[in-house]
Amino acid sequence: MLNPLDLYHNTVRAKEIVTVFARYGFNDLFQHLDGYRGLLGRFMPKPKEDLTTWERIRHACEDLGPTFVKMGQILSMRPDIVPQELARELRKLQDAVRRQPNEEMMEVLREELGQPPEALFSEFNPSPIGTASLAQVYLATLRENGERVAVKIQRPNIQRQVETDLDLLGWFVGQMDQRVEQFQAFDLPVLVEELKKAIIKELDFRNEARNMQFFNSQNPNPEEVFAPKIFDELTTSRVIVMEWIEGQRMDEAILPKTKGKEVARAGARSLLHQVLISGFFHADPHPGNLSLTLDRRICFFDWGMVGQLTRRMRHHLGDLMAAAVDQDAERIVRIAAMLAQSERKANYRRMEKEITFTLREHFEMENGRQQIGRLILRLFYIFGSNGLNIAHDYSLMAKAVLSIEEAADELDPDFDIRDLARPVLRQLQREKWSPSAIKRDAVIISSSVFHFMKEFPTELVRALRRLDTDELTLNFQHKGLEGLTDSLNSASNRITLGVIIGSLLIGSSLIIRIGNQPYFAIGVTGYSLSAVLGFWVIIDIIRHGKHR
Repeated sequence: MLNPLDLYHNTVRAKEIVTVFARYGFNDLFQHLDGYRGLLGRFMPKPKEDLTTWERIRHACEDLGPTFVKMGQILSMRPDIVPQELARELRKLQDAVRRQPNEEMMEVLREELGQPPEALFSEFNPSPIGTASLAQVYLATLRENGERVAVKIQRPNIQRQVETDLDLLGWFVGQMDQRVEQFQAFDLPVLVEELKKAIIKELDFRNEARNMQFFNSQNPNPEEVFAPKIFDELTTSRVIVMEWIEGQRMDEAILPKTKGKEVARAGARSLLHQVLISGFFHADPHPGNLSLTLDRRICFFDWGMVGQLTRRMRHHLGDLMAAAVDQDAERIVRIAAMLAQSERKANYRRMEKEITFTLREHFEMENGRQQIGRLILRLFYIFGSNGLNIAHDYSLMAKAVLSIEEAADELDPDFDIRDLARPVLRQLQREKWSPSAIKRDAVIISSSVFHFMKEFPTELVRALRRLDTDELTLNFQHKGLEGLTDSLNSASNRITLGVIIGSLLIGSSLIIRIGNQPYFAIGVTGYSLSAVLGFWVIIDIIRHGKHR
């Protein structure tokens, strides 16, 4: 969390963030911040009123640069806390990033590889073929073997900028969480910490390289889908060199109807296997990250963000998807309680009503189709808004399913992911209830019970001994006292000003009694300063008295 000294050093960036959000009509949010009240708010620019709320948020993220663009992209994958309208708008941030000057990018390449580009590449196209929030991608040819490669280079100084922005955002969100009751239900400080961890991890390109290599090693159908090959000797924390894939974006591919069906089914089948069987999946397979090669294979790009599900998480997820397909709202609520990491006074009755309505809303009566991806997104938002905190990887999964479903719909208008999900769900059920799985669970449960029974007498004796020797202590944590802290700070500041005013009055009176002209001027100055400070205290008391 940002301390006052760091906040002072980052004043320029903090002022820029506040100004941009105020320009797009969010000036009222900053009224809750210390130091913003009073005259500062009057100098903020007038908001743009010709845009929707969600469009204004997206434009603000674009204006504030890479950190906020990446944050918006990640938030578009959090259906448990972000309304669908906002998520759809934030997804437009994928390509809205300004290019970094080529000279600065080449300097990063030289620093990371220890050699000038011409020593490693016989050809290097200076115009980037792809621009993202954290990096730019170039086309080159290896000097060693003449192989064409894609070179992904991180933007210079991006890590320092990201850390500064996230620290400022963390401070701002902490203020909002303390002062605005409507925000407290979403646990925003925890969300910012999750965002920070995700972005910092993505800044190390070696993680992305390992993810691609792991996917290729676990991929059961390389003849249908794959990830690019990595050149380990030319890959660092800020540079990735991978094979160049000749193909076209999935949403730009024009295929015969039969071939379109095959490609759509291959992509969906791969993602379902990633999510439900292997538990390791591409978290953002939007059309810009999917390429259709010349031999009609699907290549998954950009593995900086992946989701991982444990065996238990996969089993719960399979049950949830089966219940959604069966339109069983009551069972969905029970499964949601098992999915939740924590509960904030969950309202199960209201949740079941909202789920029942949502199931009907997402079922197309005229053709019997069900939009599974969008349905899961909506269900997770209902869980979050009713007090169930869902694991981040579940949210990534929901976004991934929706992305692959939308891409498949472009290739095959009759595509229905349920046809492919059913056999995978049956396979998951066989895994869950197989004799070996039951035996493994029985061993784990028996071992846990045995360990508890074995340790219980010792723990009980230890607790009784501490109680007998007065070593047992209870810790209490007070919450909801932020308002009292603010009142005490305000009162102490006014008392301090009162002491200063009194001291000035007494000192000025003593000086004037001396009688000399210079001393008289000093005394009058002291009286004047006391009057100004006194009026300030009176105005401050009257102004804040209206709100308290």
